[in-house]
Order: sequence, then structure tokens, then C-alpha cells
Amino acid sequence: MKRLFILALLAIAVTAKSQPPAGYYDAANGLSGTALQAALHNIIDNHYVQSYNSLHEHFESTDRKPNGTVWDMYSDVPGGNPPYVYNFTSGDQCGSYNGEGDCYNREHSFPKSWFDDMSPMYSDLFHLYPTDGYVNGRRSNYPYGTVGSASWTSENGCKLGSCNYPGYSGTVFEPIDAYKGDFARTYFYMATRYYNEDNGWPGSDMVNGSQPRPWALALLKEWHLSDPVSQKEIDRNNAVYEIQNNRNPYIDHPEFIAQIWGGTTGVNDIVYNTDVTVYPNPAIDYCIVNHHNYYRSTGLSLRFLDITGRQYVLDYSDEAGALRINTSALANGFYFIEISEAGKLPAFIRLAK
Repeated sequence: MKRLFILALLAIAVTAKSQPPAGYYDAANGLSGTALQAALHNIIDNHYVQSYNSLHEHFESTDRKPNGTVWDMYSDVPGGNPPYVYNFTSGDQCGSYNGEGDCYNREHSFPKSWFDDMSPMYSDLFHLYPTDGYVNGRRSNYPYGTVGSASWTSENGCKLGSCNYPGYSGTVFEPIDAYKGDFARTYFYMATRYYNEDNGWPGSDMVNGSQPRPWALALLKEWHLSDPVSQKEIDRNNAVYEIQNNRNPYIDHPEFIAQIWGGTTGVNDIVYNTDVTVYPNPAIDYCIVNHHNYYRSTGLSLRFLDITGRQYVLDYSDEAGALRINTSALANGFYFIEISEAGKLPAFIRLAK
């Protein structure tokens, strides 16, 4: 009986250590927008940096399936039988590979070329996952996105091909639906952990430094809402915290994403916010953004951006709960409208021209 009591105390101690300590997010209370992002950055900054060579060992606690095998999101089939399974043995680690199922390696889900192979990003476990080497190689350093017509499809359904998401048409890699939220919240972590620490990062068509470009931000928010936080992510967040002494805030508090970047909170609600609408879409000479008097004209802030993040100053008027925006000077393409007001969630709307 005494031994069982001691084991129970040890289990409680481990569980308590895995959760964020009391007050971990207190500095973020009451904040929104970039102020909240900056506060969260300060909370999760200066993590315990790991060596790249130690990652395979760490994966044994961060990415272990309940049956003890490697949790590879590029080959897993949730609720079904994966086409192949890896074990935590040196024989299953890459090495060379010729096709799927040969070995697994260490995938920088936020490609290392985007931050010029620099530390501490290079070994940050929050964006490093064990994945099939061949699929990892096919993904290369392409952005994540949605694929219309696939040029290649993995055995579990990941796709490579031209993007059909509004705002980008280059080659992208699309993971299966069950893990899109995992990767979205990974990217929001990167945008926060390295907020204002990304000077000199080459970036990519998906990110400007560590920050998602407008088309990618809209995509990642959609993925975040359509695939809510899972027990897998919660367990992984706790395991990485044990190793790095920092956490992914967007797993602990999914609502932070909306509070920083706008949209619905994703808490008990994965329906897109329809309170703010735009028409006609595509626009020609003007568009109407109907916010139903949610914003006050005296406190309203409006930003108009293209897919590169370039901002435009457009004439608009606020009439009876709607904005009439003059779009006649814009070239054809995809744009984003961001509306905000202190103390209220901002709206983020896609618009074609």
C-alpha cells in the first residue's frame, strides 16, 4: 500500500509539472492584437535550446503513439491502418531512402531555408516532427496550402501540386485534414516565439520573416478552426515543455489566435464568423463591407493589403453599419481587408478584384 501511495504521488507530480505553472499567462491578460503577441513572445522566449542530434531521442516522448510507434503525420491514417509504421529504433531512422516506408527523419515543418538554418530555430521541437523521409523530401521547402490538381499524392493522402487557395498559385504541400490544425498552430507558435527576432530571415512566399503573409494567414486561421486542438497536441505540448521549458500558447489557449489575428475564437465554435460580410465579391469599382454597426466610425481602423502584405490607402465611407470602399484604382488580384477597433475582435476578409 505504501508503494502504491508513493507511485500515486509521483504521477501527480509529473502531471503537475507538465501543465503550465500557475500564472504562466498572467502577463497576457486583457491584451489583444500585437500587444498580446508581444506579451506571449516574452513568456515563451529564451527556451532551453536542444542539440539537433538529440531530437530523435526527444521524439520518443513528444511523438510516441499510444501503441509505442512513431507518430508520423505524413503517413498516419487516424482511425485506420497506416500504410507503414516506424519504431523508435536506429534502423528505422534515415539514412538514405528510395521511396515511402524506407525510414523517418526530422522534418522542419517551418523549412530551415526560411530562417537560413540559424539557431535556435534549427532545433526548436515545436516545429520539428518525425516524418517519412521520402515524403519529407517531396514536400521540400514548399509552403503549406490547398492543392487543386495534385502532381503527387502520398500513401496517406498528402498532396503536392499547384495551390488553389485565393492569393497564391505556386506549388504547395497539403497535409491530410486531421493534422492541418496542428501545422497551423505550429506556424502561429513560430510567429510568436520569434516575433521581432527574425531580422535577416530569407522568408518565403508563405511568410515574411516569421509572420504569415496575408493569404497564408487566412489559410492558417481556417485550418486552425476546422481542426481543433487534439489530445495529441496537448500531450505533445506538455512533453516539449518538459524539454524546452516553453509552451505553444495556441494549444493552451486557442482563442489567442482570434484575439491577435481576428476571426472566431475556435472555442466550442468552429463555424466561420458571418457577422461581417463583403459584396460584390469580386469587386469592380467598389465593395460594401457590412459590419451591422459593430464598429464605430470614430474608432474604426481599416487596412487594405495585397497578397505580399503591401498596404493600400483607399477612400471609404461608413454609412448605416456598412463601409463603402472605392476599389477602382486596384489592379486585378486578391486582397485582404482588415477592420479593427480597440476592445473588439478585428475582422479579416478576403476580396477578389
